[in-house]
Amino acid sequence: MNSSPDTLARLEQTIASRRTAAPEESYVAQLNARGVPVMARKLGEEAVEAAIAALAGSREELVGEAADVIFHLMVLLGAKDIALADVLVELDRREGVSGIVEKASRNA
Repeated sequence: MNSSPDTLARLEQTIASRRTAAPEESYVAQLNARGVPVMARKLGEEAVEAAIAALAGSREELVGEAADVIFHLMVLLGAKDIALADVLVELDRREGVSGIVEKASRNA
């Protein structure tokens, strides 16, 4: 199956539409009902699982865990009313800037 840049936009729309569903019918609704602390913890858990897969898992495990990280990040962003486009603008702003320079500018 092929993917496209629209994949994340479709995922963002799906997450938004499921946010108000009944929690018994939607995992996204369950996460939203449980609140931002639970969503943040779940994102952290998925990030750790991705790191472990990078160190000890197969390529397929890392791909799956990376998808989980992206999904849970987007659920959390949606709960905080942050559009993926806002994150992409920030990435565009950082493009061509050394990571060391960019990080130093945040600590100034």
